[in-house]
Amino acid sequence: MNKTKRKIFETSMKLFAEKGYDATSIEDITATVGVAKGTLYYHFSSKEEIFNFLVEEGIKLLQNSVDIKTAKFPNYIDKLKAIVLIQIKIVVKYEDLITILLSQFWGNESRNQMCKENILSYISKIEDIVREGIEKGEIKKGNPQAIASEIYGLICSSLVYKARSKEEIDVIKLYKEFENTIIEGLKINRGEIKQWENQFMIIWNLQT
Repeated sequence: MNKTKRKIFETSMKLFAEKGYDATSIEDITATVGVAKGTLYYHFSSKEEIFNFLVEEGIKLLQNSVDIKTAKFPNYIDKLKAIVLIQIKIVVKYEDLITILLSQFWGNESRNQMCKENILSYISKIEDIVREGIEKGEIKKGNPQAIASEIYGLICSSLVYKARSKEEIDVIKLYKEFENTIIEGLKINRGEIKQWENQFMIIWNLQT
C-alpha cells in the first residue's frame, strides 16, 4: 500500500469511527487527507469500496494474528488464551477499526451484511478451536458456538473498558482479568475427571 492510499485508508477509518459511515462524505475524506477527488478515485472507486477494504483488512488482521499465534500452541486452552490477548491488543491499537466493525454489524444494507459475514467467519475460526478442544478433552463440554461468541464478545468488553478507563490500558492486566473470569471456567478439572473415573469403576464392578 503506497503512502497516499494508506493515508486515505487511515483517515477514512478515523472519520467512519467518529462520524459514522452515512455522515462521512467523500469530500470529508479528501479535505482531511488533502488530496483531490481524482486522486482518491484512483485508489478507491467509491466510499463503499473504502469501507469494504477497511472491514476486510481488519478481519484479515485478526485472522492472520490468530493463525500465527495459535499454531504455536498444542494445548487448546493456550490457543484460546492467545486469542484473548490478540483481541485486547487489537482493540488498544486499532480502536477506530473495531468501532467501525461493531457499529456496522447490525442492519440490512449490503455493507452491514458484508461486515456481519466477515465477523461471523472470524468467530467460526474460534468455534473450530473450541470444538476441537472439547473433542480432545482439554475444554469443558459446552456449546462451541456460544463459547466462541462469548470469547469474541471480549472485544466489545475491552472497548467499553477502554472508553471508561481514565488511564492507558494495561494490556496484560486486562488479559489476566479475562483469563481469570472466562478461560479458567473452560478448563477441565483433572481431579473431577479422576473422581468420575473412580465412580464409574465402582458402578462397573457392582454390575459385573
